[in-house]
Amino acid sequence: MERGLPVRPDTWVSAATQWCDWLRAAGRPSTTVQLRRYQILRLGEWVGCGPWEVRGEQIVTWLSSSGWSRETMRSHRAGVAGFYGWAVRRGWIEYDPTLDVPAIRPARHFPRPAPDEAVSAAMRDADERTRLMVELASRCGLRRGEIACISSGDLVRDLDGWSLMVRGKGDKDRLVPLPDDIARALRRHGPGWVFPGQDHGHLSAARVGELVSAVLPEGWTCHTLRHRFATRAYWTSHDLLAVQDLLGHSKPETTRLYVLTEPSRLRVVMDAAA
Repeated sequence: MERGLPVRPDTWVSAATQWCDWLRAAGRPSTTVQLRRYQILRLGEWVGCGPWEVRGEQIVTWLSSSGWSRETMRSHRAGVAGFYGWAVRRGWIEYDPTLDVPAIRPARHFPRPAPDEAVSAAMRDADERTRLMVELASRCGLRRGEIACISSGDLVRDLDGWSLMVRGKGDKDRLVPLPDDIARALRRHGPGWVFPGQDHGHLSAARVGELVSAVLPEGWTCHTLRHRFATRAYWTSHDLLAVQDLLGHSKPETTRLYVLTEPSRLRVVMDAAA
């Protein structure tokens, strides 16, 4: 065997490890690599056979019996399809079993901004750390994963005040201006992670989501605070591209899904048509 050319792995763990090595070499974000590894190993635990013995109908049953949302099923299908497509290109299997798995259409999303009373309740009941998380989501539009990894070095001083260098999805950075009180709260934390974890790193995105959801009324989440920011920012500015930049979206069509149309504008249109 030539040096540096791995043989076909015979276990799920070794196969997932080699695939993740390929994803890293392709420059995929670490969050994506971790997610894909998790998804492949999850399939391996369920099917009860080796990775090269899986059939399309097994993947169909796995997805259909999972109880997951449509978006979660789409993500798992995409992960599994990427894995087997990679295996075919490597010459380790001749046929991609996900070709026998139906495509899953994306769900249609509607804006769901958290209302004022939900945010007020969260700010009243949260401790200082979680209150800052709530403000970063509701007043700055940050994702839970972006909140989790804020460090003191991400604060940037400019002519107008303080901004935050946000490490977004797909390793795409963006600069988000900060309200003065949030900037002061972040600066008080000193050097290092603003939300440190227990293993010398920062909190996970999931943990931030749990903490925020715990102080919000039932049915509201960290993501609905991001919808709130998008909606309020657009209602104030009517500048969809600026809101897109603040949220870190690659397409304005995505931003539009976060913005609830003003009820008063709907009533004006309705009255005009009546």
